[in-house]
Amino acid sequence: MNIHKKDIKEIVKDKYSQIAQQSKKENETSCCGSGGCCDVDYTVFSENYENLKGYNPDADLGLGCGIPTQFAHIKEGDTVLDLGSGAGNDCFVARAIVRETGKVLGLDFSDTMLEKARENVKKLGFTNVEFFNGDIEEIPIASDTIDVVVSNCVLNLVPDKKKAFSEIYRVLKQDGHFSISDVVLKGTLPKGLKDDAIMYAGCVAGAIQKEDYIEIIMHSGFQNIEINKEKEIELPDELLLNYLSDAKLKQFKDKSIGIFSITVTARK
Repeated sequence: MNIHKKDIKEIVKDKYSQIAQQSKKENETSCCGSGGCCDVDYTVFSENYENLKGYNPDADLGLGCGIPTQFAHIKEGDTVLDLGSGAGNDCFVARAIVRETGKVLGLDFSDTMLEKARENVKKLGFTNVEFFNGDIEEIPIASDTIDVVVSNCVLNLVPDKKKAFSEIYRVLKQDGHFSISDVVLKGTLPKGLKDDAIMYAGCVAGAIQKEDYIEIIMHSGFQNIEINKEKEIELPDELLLNYLSDAKLKQFKDKSIGIFSITVTARK
């Protein structure tokens, strides 16, 4: 399957718009909307937010692969930008840290997700959390205006990752920094799995090699690049067998090949 850049964006937008209409519990069994069924349980990637200050269950759709705010060194009064903010989960955790004197901006390109996020912020009564539509490859924010960028399992879905990190660098203030949780690969994924459009929206087929991911960050001009957390993503055998023979599955489970979530930080 040959997936073009424009097609990828439409696939992702459509899939996450469907997810926005569901609860986290529904997403554990189906990512395709009411009555639908597809191959990806998005929550195999996610972390537990429930004990974090600012956590709002209505904003947690189980779509992350880490907790980027955990390593973001956000301070009271900071301006924070969340790329691919979804229903607002990481934004509300960040808001608990920046408090009333800071500001949190959430960018997403799914109107359905934005509607859900805005409903959530209205319920909470926050006046310093704002959600707006935009493309991560062309962030509609002025240069040198953001203290901290966070993102959770989103940049792997962006076709042009070099452009995305270049935009992150542009919008950050001098000495600003980012904390990003994302999915990367070690070794080569089987072609059937790599090419599947549904898996692309499930954060796997859009992922690149860990070394290439870090190299893009470095070539974007960032300093002090550090991987703060790394864990292997265990995809269920029944999912993998849709793409692999029993023999290929055994090879895939060799530790030289795998799907990993990382939380990486770097400074401008």
